[in-house]
Amino acid sequence: MNKKTISFTLNGESREFDIDPNERLLGLLRRNGFKGTKYGCLEGTCGACTVIMDGKAVDSCLVFAFQAHGRNVVTIEGLGDAGTPHEIQQALIEEGAVQCGYCTPGMVLSAKAMFDETPTPDDETIRLHMDGNLCRCTGYEKIWSAMKKVSAKHERGGKR
Repeated sequence: MNKKTISFTLNGESREFDIDPNERLLGLLRRNGFKGTKYGCLEGTCGACTVIMDGKAVDSCLVFAFQAHGRNVVTIEGLGDAGTPHEIQQALIEEGAVQCGYCTPGMVLSAKAMFDETPTPDDETIRLHMDGNLCRCTGYEKIWSAMKKVSAKHERGGKR
């Protein structure tokens, strides 16, 4: 196949990648060490591969790599880490909303896109934004509590 070079901003850094014409963004990211973006259903229904592209949560298994050219992409590696977790990660930890952790990166990125768009979402907005993220472990109640906790913090004027 004919390789093509694309460039886009990844986690705040301008990057160039050689891609195959039919390569998905999910494969490109994982091939380049961004293992927080998970393989799941490969059909856009589970949310394990969620990244943020130009401010919107997208399933990277459905996005061709060439579609990222010139765009801004954020993966879980672009947010907090174990020493300084992002506020969404911290809320999930505090609420005990993380078990196996497989869905967590996608869950965090969907939530971040939601909070960036709507800092204090109502219940329906949370349901709509988080609907595409499946979790087989937690039963969702603790995830819901974590989202409400972040929203309440924003309502009180807390930083994002």
